[in-house]
Amino acid sequence: MKETIDKIESLQKRVKQALAVIDIDAKKKKLTEFERLMQSPDFWQDQKRATNISQQAAWLREEIDNWTRLSKQVNDLLALAKLDQSDTNVNLRKEIDQETDKLARLYQRLEQELFLRDEYDHNPAILSIHAGAGGDDAHDWAEMLSRMYIRFFEKQGWSFSILDSSRGGTVGIKSITIAVKAKNAYGLLQSEHGVHRLVRLSPFDADHARHTSFALVEVIPELAEAEVELDEKDLRIDTFLSSGHGGQSVNTTYSAVRVVHLPTGITVTCQNERSQLQNKETALRILKAKLLHLSKLQHQEELKNIKGEHKEAAWGNQIRSYVLHPYKMVKDLRTGHEEGDPEKVLDGEIMGFIESYLRWKVNNLDR
Repeated sequence: MKETIDKIESLQKRVKQALAVIDIDAKKKKLTEFERLMQSPDFWQDQKRATNISQQAAWLREEIDNWTRLSKQVNDLLALAKLDQSDTNVNLRKEIDQETDKLARLYQRLEQELFLRDEYDHNPAILSIHAGAGGDDAHDWAEMLSRMYIRFFEKQGWSFSILDSSRGGTVGIKSITIAVKAKNAYGLLQSEHGVHRLVRLSPFDADHARHTSFALVEVIPELAEAEVELDEKDLRIDTFLSSGHGGQSVNTTYSAVRVVHLPTGITVTCQNERSQLQNKETALRILKAKLLHLSKLQHQEELKNIKGEHKEAAWGNQIRSYVLHPYKMVKDLRTGHEEGDPEKVLDGEIMGFIESYLRWKVNNLDR
């Protein structure tokens, strides 16, 4: 029982340290401010602002409740373990060990919050995938990655929508853009920004030879309120036939919208909504978020840290390798984290890579 008590005391110490780091009292004060605003009679007059505040309050309340509950459960379990140690008539060792493991897993999940320090880490995210050179193999690889991320989103219970998708010539996709509406989506998904490399026996090669394919994944935070003034003369807005998931009007009306910001070259395409107006509003909202985000970057190093440096999807730039032949392994080249079951990873089990990246990032920033 002494070993179990030591484990619980160690967990109790880590929980106390976490509560100090996240400053639970400051979060409670912030929640009180939100609740005061939400009680105002005119709160819902500005629906976008009200929705944003309500969502932030809900996330904050959940975070406070989770950590407070965990702290109480650990303290109660420690008291029970010490009582069981001194009581020779009852033996609760098995139940206490099970509860200790359960609380340790819960702590590990909540611990992710401690690594999300940056300004945008708690925001929703926009994730885009672009196939590299290589024809069918590259297009198929981009689609495999999109399935991997969608499976990950589903396992996390995250809400997401495909804003734009461009099919490959005969198979796969050339590119796809996905809006991920979840707390901490950007903070967690920033680990995925970069070039992903696949090595396999090509199903599109008559000789079934080994091929290497590349795809670029880009991740930026979606900003809840992007107050950016856009000059109409700086925009080029094109409309075209939608090929997305817009219902009966798809491919029959010019509902898809492409917005190009001429001074920066930033291009946003949206064809997910049913109407041209809705697609235009979504595209402009994302463009504003990108511009506001970029305006906060004071130099190139900040650009690399927050948005990520744009790299060609080719040799030498990859952040992660997925090898299906001649052996099976997925390895992150930044953190050294490895998984020996690529099929499992490609089915959305990528949290190990995300957590190792967050630790690696914090360690590098703290040096």
